[in-house]
Amino acid sequence: MCSLRRGLPGRSPAPRATIHCARAVSSRRGSADSFSRARERKGVVRLVEVDRLSKSFGDRLAVTDVSFTLEAGTTLAIVGESGSGKTTIARMLAGLETPTAGRIAVCGDDRSRPARRASERRDRARQLQIVFQDPYSSLDPRQSLSTCLDEVLRLHHPAMDRAARAARVAELASLTGLDGRQQSALPRELSGGQRQRVAIARALAAEPAVMLLDESVSALDVSVQAQILNLLADIRAATGVGYILISHDLAVVRQLSDRSLVLRHGRVVEHGPTSEVLDQPTHPYTRLLRDSVPRPGRRPARPANS
Repeated sequence: MCSLRRGLPGRSPAPRATIHCARAVSSRRGSADSFSRARERKGVVRLVEVDRLSKSFGDRLAVTDVSFTLEAGTTLAIVGESGSGKTTIARMLAGLETPTAGRIAVCGDDRSRPARRASERRDRARQLQIVFQDPYSSLDPRQSLSTCLDEVLRLHHPAMDRAARAARVAELASLTGLDGRQQSALPRELSGGQRQRVAIARALAAEPAVMLLDESVSALDVSVQAQILNLLADIRAATGVGYILISHDLAVVRQLSDRSLVLRHGRVVEHGPTSEVLDQPTHPYTRLLRDSVPRPGRRPARPANS
């Protein structure tokens, strides 16, 4: 089991913000060889390894030969226009789609095929959690924040008693900037930014090693976006969690990610440190994406028939 535990700087007492790579062990399957520990390279924990991943729907290839890795405490951005294969990769990582070819490993555990048992699904959920673009549709409209988090804790941490769960719920709410009133509110009573904080708190309740952020701030206004991005950066610094950021917004990518992978038609066209990919792109498509971002003083050409 790989474990990382640190407190948020400047806060006292430090919250119990912990991630771990849960190692699934099943005596019924005989050997645990297929559930190896997260690999360490020179003291760096490698959380995710994707090797030659492909996905087809009928005769259409949505993702072709994609490879990347994610290390603890870092963020990898997957960038591209709509239809480039970003969300398909996210769905395969989350276990919602099965790869046609290739291998996915999270914390060293092979996730290329669907989980067979409920216990294996829970183990996988403790390793990787997803935060969706629309928090309102991903939350139960009948559950308050406290009830939502308590449910996750009962599922993933059955040894915790009621008092311990209540303390952890308050801790997670504080970590994500939600007060007592918001803890008892239903999703419809919260703003978009507050709902996204609830979704982040729910993901953190499982103490995952990896969080998959699928366009998680694209539906928010700019000021709320900045708050959520700062929050995510603080949580990453405090816990060592790794983020995979799915986005088409290059400003968000620049602010949060360490490395970026650019997709076009399901293929990787560029991959490297974010500063190099965005400031010194080598592929024409990456340059086109960068040049498409509106800049002060830019005057788009009018159509000829206007």
